[in-house]
Amino acid sequence: MVNTYILVVNNLSRALAVLATLLLITAMLVVCQMIAVRYILRMATIWQTDFVVFTATAAIFLGAPYVLLKGGHVGVDVVELMVGEKTRRGLRIVASFLGLLFCVAMLVASWIHFHDAWAGNWKHSSVWAPPLWIPLAALPLGFGMLCLQYIAEILKLFVNAELKAPAPAVGADALGQIPAAHTLREIPR
Repeated sequence: MVNTYILVVNNLSRALAVLATLLLITAMLVVCQMIAVRYILRMATIWQTDFVVFTATAAIFLGAPYVLLKGGHVGVDVVELMVGEKTRRGLRIVASFLGLLFCVAMLVASWIHFHDAWAGNWKHSSVWAPPLWIPLAALPLGFGMLCLQYIAEILKLFVNAELKAPAPAVGADALGQIPAAHTLREIPR
């Protein structure tokens, strides 16, 4: 049951990562179109800037669960490298619970903001004036999925669930980290 939850959440995070990638590609294409319209055709642009900002922002929030899944969030691991495995595991559990607590608070706040935009029929203040609930929907969706991914990461720590973990890189330690060159006995050539 736990492994099924972890697998489903991991796959949902991967699906949102694909969506985030498509949003970034779309934003990039719109920037190219905007440059062509503005500087080659010498015409005004109306919707492009807002669209790019909204899609890039949505990509950030929708891609965050995948980044957590892959361990790509910025972290300071100096303390983690100096302690034993048991302490390291405890630090990861505490950090995951704190991250989950932050994401729950952000989920609630972003849901309230999204709901207010939906109920109040808020519009963006630009000439294009899209309904704001559309770009704001990415925030509660992203934070909700980030909460689910944090729960999956916590469950992995408690039950040591390893779902087809990739093999560590050649020369990597037990955590899959490649040591710095100064810690190697011989510098690879």
